[in-house]
Amino acid sequence: MNKSIYDYLDTLYPNPKCELNYSKDYELLIAIVLSAQTTDKRVNKVTAILFKKYDSILKLSKASVSDIENIIKEIGTFRRKAIYVHEIANKLITDNLDHIPNDRKYIESLPGVGRKTANVFLSNIYDIPAIAVDTHVSRVSKRLGLAKDSDDVAIIEKKLMKKVPKELWSKLHHQLVLFGRYQCKSISPLCMNCKIKEFCKYKKKK
Repeated sequence: MNKSIYDYLDTLYPNPKCELNYSKDYELLIAIVLSAQTTDKRVNKVTAILFKKYDSILKLSKASVSDIENIIKEIGTFRRKAIYVHEIANKLITDNLDHIPNDRKYIESLPGVGRKTANVFLSNIYDIPAIAVDTHVSRVSKRLGLAKDSDDVAIIEKKLMKKVPKELWSKLHHQLVLFGRYQCKSISPLCMNCKIKEFCKYKKKK
């Protein structure tokens, strides 16, 4: 990947962090599951209520799905996500786990958890190098020519892993997410002051 892209992202986001709020490992996992098809801001709003009312995994496992629905109803597909939250909590209690292990296979076996969710979780909790491809990472990668328009998330992840040194995977993931969220937006991207627009296929088309 061109050094100019690294340098610009480092200038914008020198210490990128996950913007989901959490204080326990399972809270992060649940927050990531809830973040699909909605914003981190909305997720933080509902999890502040959810995790305060049910402040342990045991209490959360005993919550009714309907009450979880009522708390998270502001976010997209809340009914399905409420079921995932309840099932994740119950699975952890059934498996007698007081924390989520550093085990990708186990994590991806949990309800509502796929590779992207596992990547974000492992990167933030266990500092495992990973590139999680969400809508922001996908969009920015395609615009910057790091992936083709026809590439799916699995292909984009593999391409980025080849182009980027392993020690930078997690940092770059967060930088691309933030860049896509606040600068290279889906609608009305802030191209005017962008320092890497020379690489951007979107800008060239415009």
